[in-house]
Amino acid sequence: MEKFDYSKAVSRLEEIAVKVENPSTAIDDIDRYVAESDALVRKCREYLRGVREKVDSI
Repeated sequence: MEKFDYSKAVSRLEEIAVKVENPSTAIDDIDRYVAESDALVRKCREYLRGVREKVDSI
């Protein structure tokens, strides 16, 4: 399993936001980008919860 890279996930979310906001992006592509964003946001939240738990345990 590949280690989660929070910075790359945030960068990808920013890329997706630009593409979704572009009026020339096809509706089918927007649907795919939204699904990808949803998965990335979930992973980011899990990662941040884990970091919070580590910090709280210190």
